[in-house]
Amino acid sequence: MKNTEMKVEDNILTIKVDLSKEFGPSSSGKTIIIASTEGNIPIPEKENIKIGFNVYKKKDVQEV
Repeated sequence: MKNTEMKVEDNILTIKVDLSKEFGPSSSGKTIIIASTEGNIPIPEKENIKIGFNVYKKKDVQEV
């Protein structure tokens, strides 16, 4: 996982992502990755439930 923290308390899943971080361009190069589970993964303490997500922003268009 990149820039992702998850915890379960009383059957409530909380996901924490630092929106100020960046991990470079996506594979297509159109967006900048902020956070990712990098595929589907088990939720902590709930191994039979999976989650998968990406947090990204559009790449800034810069004139050359």
